[in-house]
Amino acid sequence: MNDKNSEPKPDVISGRNPVSEALRSNRPIDKILVARGEKSGAVVGILAKAKNKMIPVKEVDRAKLDYISGGTTHQGIVAFAAVKDYSTVEDIFDFAQSKNEPPFIIILDELEDPHNLGAIIRTAECAGVHGIIIPKRRSATLSYSVGKASAGAIEYMRVARVSNISALIDDIKKRGVWVFGADMDGTDYSECDFSGACAIVIGNEGKGISRLVREKCDVIVSLPMKGKINSLNASVAAGILMYSAMKDR
Repeated sequence: MNDKNSEPKPDVISGRNPVSEALRSNRPIDKILVARGEKSGAVVGILAKAKNKMIPVKEVDRAKLDYISGGTTHQGIVAFAAVKDYSTVEDIFDFAQSKNEPPFIIILDELEDPHNLGAIIRTAECAGVHGIIIPKRRSATLSYSVGKASAGAIEYMRVARVSNISALIDDIKKRGVWVFGADMDGTDYSECDFSGACAIVIGNEGKGISRLVREKCDVIVSLPMKGKINSLNASVAAGILMYSAMKDR
């Protein structure tokens, strides 16, 4: 009897030809795992294509590939495809313009937990967010787990990927977007005005937002803490701030 936990998810592509075809068809690929020491010509060619497309590649033990592929033939290589196509930053601005609303954007600075990303997508869709922006590396992606955690909201939310979050913040500030970074020792969120074009930055679950990203923000916004723990789960904090912004808008 198969172990349900070892069955491949819909976003897993196993085998040299399937992975090669996925790359050739320009299907969005989040990352590729290759067996440690695999040097066959076909795999080398696939990895060269992945490098040209700036797709992250990681070497792992074959046992891990066996588990991920659920017992199907992987031939030493597995790719993780996005369950939905990524949007562009321009798509997000265009959508806000089509609704005649000032842009309302969530920026995730290296958020890694897929359940947090899924929960944020779900809340964002309910709160009227026009789009979410994530980095291409060191971030949860639009995987099967994220789609499931979003409870279907992933189908309606525009999610864009960028190479550099700091540069992205510079760009959107030039377009009139006011950037709020969620971190400690900032302005109480209840005193902030989110009514105009705004972006809220949520950081990594453990490290928070990076120093450089924090410096780029116009305002650091904080949630009051009265307990003995000094931080909230990232998706919970994001939800509170999104609904506070929705109230202002």
